Amino acid sequence: MAGGYRNPLVSRRRLRPVAAIWTSVRTWPLRLLRPLSASRFQRLAEAAVAGLFVVTVSGAVVRLTDSGLGCDNWPNCGETLLPAQEFHATVEFANRVVVVVGILPVIAAAIGAFRVSALPRHVRVTAGAALLGTMAQIPLGGITVRVGLHPLAVMSHFLLALIVLGLATVVAVEARRFARGGSVPVPNSQTVRRVGRLAVALVPLAAVLVVTGAFVTAAGPHAGDEGVRRLGDFWEALRVHVWVSGAFGIGFAGLLAGLWRLRRLTLVELRVGLGVLAVLVAQLVIGEVQKESGLPWELVLAHVVLATLVWIGMVAVGARLARHAQVGARAGVRQEYTLGHR
Repeated sequence: MAGGYRNPLVSRRRLRPVAAIWTSVRTWPLRLLRPLSASRFQRLAEAAVAGLFVVTVSGAVVRLTDSGLGCDNWPNCGETLLPAQEFHATVEFANRVVVVVGILPVIAAAIGAFRVSALPRHVRVTAGAALLGTMAQIPLGGITVRVGLHPLAVMSHFLLALIVLGLATVVAVEARRFARGGSVPVPNSQTVRRVGRLAVALVPLAAVLVVTGAFVTAAGPHAGDEGVRRLGDFWEALRVHVWVSGAFGIGFAGLLAGLWRLRRLTLVELRVGLGVLAVLVAQLVIGEVQKESGLPWELVLAHVVLATLVWIGMVAVGARLARHAQVGARAGVRQEYTLGHR
């Protein structure tokens, strides 16, 4: 009799974790409809940027280790879903797992944008566009594998990753601004307008900088697989990249000078700009070292990681200073309208 006795308290304790999981699963759809605080949405948006950054770096690892065709078909990896015990197949399959995991915070941010009360419409649209672009990466990756890592397909894959990462960065900047009470009044001055317009203009130039660097990689010894043909001439691509780097450096120096002059108004932007400057200096050093040492893939990967950080930083600065570029035009329209009525 004693051996068959069961303590009801012990049984309940064992069932509590199961009940908690079941309750969480059962109420999950309802939680998606509940309002979301601005601070929590900010964390989701920042997590989406971090996840996409890891996805971008993971894709670079696949290419630089010549593992692009480690899984020569898609969605399987060879004859089965899981990879064989081989280095290139493992790297390529790990990248697929990273992509799936990296999509989750982007999905959460896109859904969360519609749960935040009074969130501006353009933030919701941008979050949705980031999600659509991220989801498009999956079939585009499959197409890239099926066409044998054709250089144009690989470049399209990279450009889409760049666009999605930029969109997610804009959402994170706007989420932070919204969580802190919205925009602060911007003084209407010539210096403010010039700094804002220069910051916005440098964003596409930063994109060209990163893309020309990608062309250098595509023309170099790391095209994704030993059997994949290179795209263009390495030294010609490098020459174009150097010229773009020079143009960007001149514009960026002007931006830092303007931010320093307006440091009381743009202290956060100045700090981000100084961080980008530190990354650019590291880029120059690594670029020279890798060129002299025969482009080892580890140094090229470091170069890609830093280039991605430069892109995120410039998009963040541009998004934060976009209102500075607009304030002059809006104020000018209001002033002209008032004078006309007088």
